[in-house]
Amino acid sequence: MRPIIIEPTENPKVMKFVADYNLIPGSLELDRDSDFTEIPLARELFKYPFVERIFITANFIAVAKQDGVDWENVAEPLQHIIEDELQANPRIYQQKNSEEYIVYAEMTPNPMVMKFVSSKALLDGFIEVKSPLEADDVPLAQAIFGEFDFAREVFISDNFVAVTKNVSVEWHEVMVKVRDFVANYLQNGGKVSNTAAQKHESPAVATVAKREYTETEQKISDILDEYVAPAVAGDGGKISLMEYDAETKTAKMLLQGACSGCPSSTATLKGGIENLLKQFVPELVEKVEAVNG
Repeated sequence: MRPIIIEPTENPKVMKFVADYNLIPGSLELDRDSDFTEIPLARELFKYPFVERIFITANFIAVAKQDGVDWENVAEPLQHIIEDELQANPRIYQQKNSEEYIVYAEMTPNPMVMKFVSSKALLDGFIEVKSPLEADDVPLAQAIFGEFDFAREVFISDNFVAVTKNVSVEWHEVMVKVRDFVANYLQNGGKVSNTAAQKHESPAVATVAKREYTETEQKISDILDEYVAPAVAGDGGKISLMEYDAETKTAKMLLQGACSGCPSSTATLKGGIENLLKQFVPELVEKVEAVNG
């Protein structure tokens, strides 16, 4: 493994530490209240009191620090910590028993959706199952629908399963049962899917997936991939550029997983993504609109 490269970001509170290989399938966002007992790298980084949050995706680790601490004083020590930890555990999820699936539950911004995160990769890409009638080729979704009559939708991506429930139950009543069911299903060798997963760079709409992005659309999509997609994936969802209207400067976003139907998704689009795109490509985007997947 070559040395970790330190890269500044647009946010002065955040520094990226970049490796020369993929560290984790999907993404992982941790703060001091998260359960990181099985993630040695996070345990070491959070020993530094100025570290507020850690975000891991693809081949980099982004560390957010407290105000009042200068990166020039702490970046290099963190770089050495990360290098040492990755030397010992090259993958972020390094479990004591390589055969054991560890599954934990995470809340999402959508109160109807709970995310169940596995210590191992489940798919290279994502699959969205909008109802039991669509689950024939996705055994894991079939099993969840068969076991839990409150399950309405299943979204599987990389190392997690996001389950959308109906209003008949509250998550605090059933969360542990679903988590244990998913863990046992995976531990017993249950198959995730019999059909190929969709790639993250291709929105899950046939009319979009069958055509190439224009140069302008690709520029917008690249910004989403770098600055938005990892955080959204961390919440059990997916946002893709579906369509761009040059005349009105409108970017239409496809919402999937926990994002679809989420009460806070509009605020996320308007307060976060729209502002981000206005900042990076003000000549291209004036507003964003949502389309639920």
